Amino acid sequence: MEEGEEEVLGLLDKVLEDEDVFEDDGDPDLPCSPSAFKGHPEKGLEMKKLVLSGFLASEEIYINQLDALLLPMRPLKATATTSKPVLTMEQIETIFYKIQDIYEIHKEFYDALFSNIQQWDDMVTVGHLFQKLASKLGVYKAFLDNYKMAIETVEKCSQSNSQFQKISENVKVKGPKDSKDCTNIVSMEALLYKPIDRVTRSTLVLHDLLKHTPKEHPDFALLQDALRISQNFLSSINEEIDPRRTAVTTPKGEVRQLVKDGFLVEVSEGTRKLRHVFLFTDLLLCAKMKKTAVGRHQQYECKWYIPLADLTFQTLDDSDSCTHVQTLPEHEIEEMKIKISVIKSEIQKEKKAQKGQSRNVDRLWKKMNEQESCLLLHSPTIPFRIHNKNGKSYLFLLSSDYERSEWRESIQKLQKKDLQSCVLSSLELQVLTSSCFKLRTVHNIPVTTNKDDEESSGLYGFLHVIVHSATGFKESANLYCTLEVDSFGYFVSKAKTRVFRDTTEPNWNEEFEIELEGSQCLRILCYEKCYDKSKLNKDDNEIVDKIMGKGQVQLDPQTVQSKNWHVDVIEMNGIKVEFSMKFTSRDLSLKRTPSKKQSGVFGVKISVVTKRERSKVPYIVRQCIEEVEKRGIDEVGIYRISGVATDIQALKAAFDSNTKDILMMLSDMDINAIAGTLKLYFRELPEPLLTDRLYPAFMEGIALSDPAAKENCMMHLLRSLPDPNLITFLTLLEHLKRVAEKEPVNKMSLHNLGTVFGPTLLRPSESESNKPHITLASDIWSHDVMAQVQVLLYYLQHPPISFAELKRNTLYFSTDV
Repeated sequence: MEEGEEEVLGLLDKVLEDEDVFEDDGDPDLPCSPSAFKGHPEKGLEMKKLVLSGFLASEEIYINQLDALLLPMRPLKATATTSKPVLTMEQIETIFYKIQDIYEIHKEFYDALFSNIQQWDDMVTVGHLFQKLASKLGVYKAFLDNYKMAIETVEKCSQSNSQFQKISENVKVKGPKDSKDCTNIVSMEALLYKPIDRVTRSTLVLHDLLKHTPKEHPDFALLQDALRISQNFLSSINEEIDPRRTAVTTPKGEVRQLVKDGFLVEVSEGTRKLRHVFLFTDLLLCAKMKKTAVGRHQQYECKWYIPLADLTFQTLDDSDSCTHVQTLPEHEIEEMKIKISVIKSEIQKEKKAQKGQSRNVDRLWKKMNEQESCLLLHSPTIPFRIHNKNGKSYLFLLSSDYERSEWRESIQKLQKKDLQSCVLSSLELQVLTSSCFKLRTVHNIPVTTNKDDEESSGLYGFLHVIVHSATGFKESANLYCTLEVDSFGYFVSKAKTRVFRDTTEPNWNEEFEIELEGSQCLRILCYEKCYDKSKLNKDDNEIVDKIMGKGQVQLDPQTVQSKNWHVDVIEMNGIKVEFSMKFTSRDLSLKRTPSKKQSGVFGVKISVVTKRERSKVPYIVRQCIEEVEKRGIDEVGIYRISGVATDIQALKAAFDSNTKDILMMLSDMDINAIAGTLKLYFRELPEPLLTDRLYPAFMEGIALSDPAAKENCMMHLLRSLPDPNLITFLTLLEHLKRVAEKEPVNKMSLHNLGTVFGPTLLRPSESESNKPHITLASDIWSHDVMAQVQVLLYYLQHPPISFAELKRNTLYFSTDV
């Protein structure tokens, strides 16, 4: 190698060594929505400044990424004129096409926006800057048209030139001005994707800016125009950049299309492995993600494939010959879910405190990702076995029968076609596996860290469901249904109908009220009750009762939020289940209607009831607690599983009329109905047990970081409660602790109980909920609910609290609440 060439390559190495990298490339959280600032334009404009500041920070990162791409381009061009070029000039121009132009456009935009934010006042306009940025989108169109060729050139040159491979896999990006020791190595392929990613970012931020800009502000029309230009551009290129529309053609010329894909847990050599499984029109391919250099595009490695012509399903009767799979105890699975929920809560607090910039947030995200990945790997227990008739069998574990039947039905539908068996050459297999990355429809494993902050956080409130009847059974059986909703990312069983004996047309007509906590989906499962204990196959992880069918309904806020009942039918494997549902949103459920009959107990102030009864704790609370502890403390899902609504209403009427038969009714009633009656009593109090007045103080107290200050504040708040509220709360607290002691049996941990009771005992007053910042949307609610759960959990995890001791000990906290 000539001396000049060595100097150039040395320069390249120096570029790779000296440049810093900033790891995070996302924006800070952008809280609140436009309705929050109606009548308060100054708050809206303050939010506008926050949005712009966040966007400015991400612009700095983007400019540094573009700059990092340009750094190796210059010495590469210098080597192109030597006798041993690393790349030809044509290859360089293809790889770095339009990067210099894009860099200059954004550098100019950044400098102007930075200056405006530095001189911020209510009349500052930035719309003209975004208009100018939008007018340059033609440069992005040229970049996009060349993008595929640029990536192919990088791959080709990396394979043929080890020097360029080292350069392309080790590009360093500078961090922001105020960052220290923030370094990250990124591949050239990953950086070339940044402009494609960035092209949608300005459109999203324009939406946010318009939300927080009053219509009469001079910026509004400018921003609207910039948004129109950006949206028109995006709609024109969306189809062009969608890689999933393309079918894969094998070297033999046959068209093979992707039908379905997803992440499944495979049991391989007795160990659980996460696989990405691809169902093509003529074969099933099981792949794993290859370990690649940091920042490099992901690649798949094929583990095995089966032509559909050779694929058969093993029946459950074959289970004896299959590998026994180790499963984690249920309480360990529950502990993982609890940790995830707690970490989510901590992240929200950190984001609020640090506006999403804290390194602690990254640490918490990493912890949550670990817990969620572990849960994803260990929670599935339902076996899905497939067999190659020419050889080996494979075992997957799925989280639900719904998922298993979906895969089975998709495969069987394809098998009805005239399929031929095939053997792929190593080249064909390599081409097919490489195509999986572009063709996949499921891009990320289903964990929170892979979700966009913009995604819906689900519904909060109460879903009323009546399970009417079912038809389509060929033989008489003992039938019942269960209802599940997703809660904090995983599905939870919430209600169960009674068993309808020996029938082909069960008529349950049972109503349930299910509390939703960020839920997006309702599942209905129909079972045949198995009374023959000899048929159990516990080693196979199969549930005792046979699932006859299952279906799910998306809880779309637009269609669900109606005052009227909505009748629907779910079809599942030839069976039709008829049900009705209606939803009460969180803000409507806050409207506690005081009872017109002061002689009753529901909807009557707790002080009135205790004074009338001459008791410290209302009779209804004492009796329900006593009955639950007598015969419900071992019940799986006690307080989580809903009781039948008609039973709860019957108990409510009996307590309200103070009937003499109440004890007899309690002893005969389903225990979930009694638990549901206790929850309903607390929910229908004219104000929550922990009072409207103290709600803001509880929210502030639980957010305190210093343990001593938090203890001081939380105990002071209890002392500030009226005596009947305090004594009742302490009674309930000790009861819930006793329920949680039976967690190995009833599966109800302190955290589960906190989730059930927290939002019932502690809610903002109706006057608070009418304030714009509270009536926002589910994301604000989810933060509130998290805090409500944390307040109750704090007291549940606290050593026993004595009423007398509490009143006697004033501690140091004397500030009036």
